[in-house]
This record gives sequence, structure tokens and C-alpha cells, in this order.
Amino acid sequence: MRGKVESVSDRGFGFIRASDPTLEIKGGIFFHGRQLIDMVFDEVQPGQFVEFELEAGPKGPRALNVRRPA
Repeated sequence: MRGKVESVSDRGFGFIRASDPTLEIKGGIFFHGRQLIDMVFDEVQPGQFVEFELEAGPKGPRALNVRRPA
């Protein structure tokens, strides 16, 4: 899946807005900095495009294997 980083927190996590309009999730899709592949969390910026895999988490959907688009 593809999306754009919506926001990042200084606590090591952020939210992604999916490019697919059918996946409009209030607040965005959660991702943790540990899920970044070949990226450094401190360099991730809102508006940056990413690819990721979607998983159902205990508090809602979350992004796994977040990486730069191919």
C-alpha cells in the first residue's frame, strides 16, 4: 500500500494517510518507528510518501514495514 505521512511524534511514532480513499481512517494509520525499513525516524517528515503493509492492531489498523516508495 501507499500513503503519505500525516504526522510524527517526538515519542517515536506517527500516522499515515492511505492513498486509497476507501481506507479513509480517522486520525490516520498508526506506525511505530521500529517498523521503518532503511529509514531513520528522525528524518521522517509529514507529507513524505511511503509504502507499507497494513495490519489490524489492538487499537485499530497499523502500518508495518514502512519504507520509501520503489
